[in-house]
Amino acid sequence: MRTTFQRPAMVGHPSKSGGLLILLTVLASPAAQAQDAEGERLFRQRCATCHSIEDGGRGSGPSLAGVFGREAGSLDGARYSPAMQAAGLVWDEETLDAFLQNPRDTVPGTTMAVRISDPAQRAAIISFLQNAGGGG
Repeated sequence: MRTTFQRPAMVGHPSKSGGLLILLTVLASPAAQAQDAEGERLFRQRCATCHSIEDGGRGSGPSLAGVFGREAGSLDGARYSPAMQAAGLVWDEETLDAFLQNPRDTVPGTTMAVRISDPAQRAAIISFLQNAGGGG
């Protein structure tokens, strides 16, 4: 009796899928770095006039250091509109995306006037805030 050996399919094989994951991570790194660089550029251009990313940083708007997971209108020492203080939002990717797209629709009565209509620009700024110590 002759037995035929069949090699198992390589799909899902630990060494192959692990290598693929590593390869994808390495390849994604330049893209992630480019997005962070673009996010930093956009932050400086669109946000830094009013906001800092330094702990305790002050501007006309609150510091965005550690913004992820923070309740809107709750940073001690920052000036907020009554609308922002009562908003009941917790900042995460979804709430920041909606707020940056149209602050006055998301929090009617906010004093934030800057709108960022481009989804890629919003994503880059949000990624930058996450990777610059803003949470995540």
